[in-house]
Amino acid sequence: MAVEQMTMPQLGESVTEGTISKWLVSVGDTVNKYDPIAEVMTDKVNAEVPSSFSGVIKELTAEEGDTLAVGEIICKVEVGGSAETEAPAQAETPAAEKTAQEPVQEQDQSNKKRYSPAVLRLAQENDIDLTQVNGTGAGGRITRKDLQQLIEGGTIPKAVETVNQAPVAAEKPAPSAQKETLAAPAPAKPATTQGAAVTAQPGDVEIPVTGIRKAIAANMLRSKHEAPHAWTMMEVDATNLVEYRNSLKNEFKQKEGFNLTFFAFFVKAVAQALKEYPQINSMWAGDSIIQKKDINISIAVATDDALFVPVIKHADEKTIKGIAREISGLAGKVRAGKLSADDMKGGTFTVNNTGSFGSVQSMGIINYPQAAILQVESIVKRPVVMNNGMIAVRDMVNLCMSLDHRVLDGLICGRFLARVKEIIEQTSKETTSIY
Repeated sequence: MAVEQMTMPQLGESVTEGTISKWLVSVGDTVNKYDPIAEVMTDKVNAEVPSSFSGVIKELTAEEGDTLAVGEIICKVEVGGSAETEAPAQAETPAAEKTAQEPVQEQDQSNKKRYSPAVLRLAQENDIDLTQVNGTGAGGRITRKDLQQLIEGGTIPKAVETVNQAPVAAEKPAPSAQKETLAAPAPAKPATTQGAAVTAQPGDVEIPVTGIRKAIAANMLRSKHEAPHAWTMMEVDATNLVEYRNSLKNEFKQKEGFNLTFFAFFVKAVAQALKEYPQINSMWAGDSIIQKKDINISIAVATDDALFVPVIKHADEKTIKGIAREISGLAGKVRAGKLSADDMKGGTFTVNNTGSFGSVQSMGIINYPQAAILQVESIVKRPVVMNNGMIAVRDMVNLCMSLDHRVLDGLICGRFLARVKEIIEQTSKETTSIY
């Protein structure tokens, strides 16, 4: 028999880690290839992970609630093999000694400074200095299990010791060592501040943070920290669009079986403008900017406790009816809990329908690693001074755009927004077909 390792899969573009929300198997269970073994949450999707092998579950190396990087081991499966019977068993025997001796982990410490939210939380709660902990995860990464063993054994390296040793670090033994000393405490700092500042008082309701909420928080924090956000807004007269859509909506619903929403018109207008201004359809890649060929529009769909961002693929090639069908279908999948990892992949630009809950102005956080996000606000009736100097009541909407200033600047974004405005204001029965 041979023992195979299963690792955390990548469940979406730009997804770097996942949280095991629920194990669907236990040690000793027999599984077939492609059987679901765990439910995993990321900031973009909640999905079942299938088994890569047929065999018997030998070890679950992560617990429910643990957050692991893509590629880290989540479990081990004993599969049927040839004559290699004794070797794997013997290799497993000294595993208990590995924690003390750490011969393998000393060779690869590439993930030593990468801490999951669960590890940071445990370290914060128990005042553990992570720089003094030897990790048993892939690349020397510290796992939740490592910290629990220290806590149970009472051998906790205190963070205060690092402060007392600060003068030693000042000797600068090597540039790389100095860099690690400075980098290590950085991930824990925001969490420590939050934990110290807020305490529950009598009568307060303390709500546990779910895995998916933690993942959303981590991705939003990364976006705000890495991407220098800038913001711009444009006011659009949607009167002709409102009249056109309202004249069609009842007949369309009866004929097609789903709603013709205002949002479908805005997504189509954005897709058309992205085709004309492809610079907006880009991503930051460190030493280059990647201008994406496909126009895949991410849309935000909220549930009571989470936000999902499914993708309308090749939106520029779809009609308004086709986009309306996609919006209806993806929203239905989100609310039924049937959204797949493939539904979340490949987004190049995000359009958020903030107007659906009455917002008239907002500043969205960019959906990392995209370069911009557009908020479509609520359509409201307002008095407007027309070109002839007369005042008329018009249906007005604000389009609010957040942009990554590393990739884009105000000039190109202003032109892009002006083009979206032009398309919306020219939408009418005479000029626009929904089919």
